[in-house]
Amino acid sequence: MPVLTESRYAGEFIVAEGNGSISRETITVLSGQTLEAGAVLGKVTASGKYKALDPAAVDGSEVATGILYDAVDASAADAEGVAIVRLAEVNAAELVWPAGITGGEQTTALGELAALTIIAR
Repeated sequence: MPVLTESRYAGEFIVAEGNGSISRETITVLSGQTLEAGAVLGKVTASGKYKALDPAAVDGSEVATGILYDAVDASAADAEGVAIVRLAEVNAAELVWPAGITGGEQTTALGELAALTIIAR
């Protein structure tokens, strides 16, 4: 019998969020990115577009600025998505981190999210 693996569901990492859509924003994901729901995001300062958090970058994406609500395929071109950018409580175990991120870098990113009132439990 084959093993079935479920992908991540939209918003499954959310424990609680603000009323209505106050916690969410429509964002543009930078071309070249294919991201899963729950991906921790950074925002490129020059363009205002989002991409996966990159602690080694110097373009603004080294700072955690949100969490992607649902998967986005921007592999061929910029794509719209939705991100949790404020006033939320999330399950830390459900967040998607970039490959190779260290524990210290995760701790820093969680602190940056906490400054946005996105609390990881």
